[in-house]
Amino acid sequence: MNRLPFDKPGRFWKGNLHTHSTRSDGHLGPAETVAWYRDNGYDFVALTDHCIARFGHPITDTTAFRDNGFTTLIGAEMHAPRTAVGNLWHLVAAGLPLDFARSAPGETASQLAARAAAAGAFVIVAHPSYYGLTVADVETIGAAHAMEIYNGASDLAYEMGDSGHILDVLISRGRRIDACATDDAHFEYADYPDHGLGWVQVRAERNDPHELVAALRAGHFYASEGPELVDVSIDDDEVRVASSPVVKVIVSGGGERYECRYGLGLTETRVPLETFHNSAHEVDPRLGAYLRITIVDAQGKRAWTNPIWLG
Repeated sequence: MNRLPFDKPGRFWKGNLHTHSTRSDGHLGPAETVAWYRDNGYDFVALTDHCIARFGHPITDTTAFRDNGFTTLIGAEMHAPRTAVGNLWHLVAAGLPLDFARSAPGETASQLAARAAAAGAFVIVAHPSYYGLTVADVETIGAAHAMEIYNGASDLAYEMGDSGHILDVLISRGRRIDACATDDAHFEYADYPDHGLGWVQVRAERNDPHELVAALRAGHFYASEGPELVDVSIDDDEVRVASSPVVKVIVSGGGERYECRYGLGLTETRVPLETFHNSAHEVDPRLGAYLRITIVDAQGKRAWTNPIWLG
C-alpha cells in the first residue's frame, strides 16, 4: 500500500512513454514530434524509436528539446527474438543512457530487458494484446517494470489496445508488474490521430528526467486515457477514490473479486472491502493479495491505478 503515489511529495506530471519519429517509422521529425506534446499540455515525452538495424539502431538525443517547463526522457523501442507466436519482442525503455549498447546477436528479450533496467531505464512490455503475447511470454521478462494496459495506436487501428486481462492473470500468479498507458504515436494521419490517447501521471517533486524515471520505477504513477485520479486511499474496511467526474468506479482483486459503483458525476466514492475478505466462491487465496482501481467517465475513457499489493 505504501506505493500509492497520491500522498508522495511533489505533484503529478503528465507524459507519454511510447512515441515514434522519422528516426524510425514515425511521420514527423524528432523536433516536431516533441513539440506536439510540449504544445498540448504534456510535461514530458519519451521518444522511443525502433532500435533495430533497419533504422540504424537509433537512440535519439532529445536533450536539446528540454526547457524550463518541459522535459524529455531518452528512450527506445528495443527488439529481440522471439515471442511464442514468432514475432520480434517489443520492449520500451525510458531513461536509457545515450551510449546504451544495442542488442547483440543471440541476446534474448529477457537479457535485453535486464541490461536496460540495470542501466537505469524504466522497462515496459509493449502492446501485449496487439502482439499476441501470452502470459508465459511476459513472465519471461523478469526485469520489466510495467506493461501497457492500454496502447492508443493499437486500440485506434485494431481494437486491440486493452491488455487488462493479461495484467490480471500475471498479478494473480504473483508477478509484481505495473500498468502504463501510452500513445505509440506515429503521426501518420492528420484526420485519424494516434496521439493524445493514453498517458501516465507521474508523482515527483520536479519535472526532471532522473526524478521522473525514479518515480516510474518505484510505481509512483497512474495511467489514463482521460479521467483524473485525485486520491486513492485504502484501509482494512474500504477503498476511497477521489476523481474527476466519472460514471463508474471498479475495484478488482482477481477472479470474481470485484465491486463496482455507478452514478452520474461521481467524484468521491467509497467501496467496502467485504467482498475481498469473504468471497462467495472458492478461489486461489493469492487472488486476495492485491487490488486495482479503474474509473470510467461518461465518454467511456478510463484511468487505472497500479496494482495495490495488500500483503
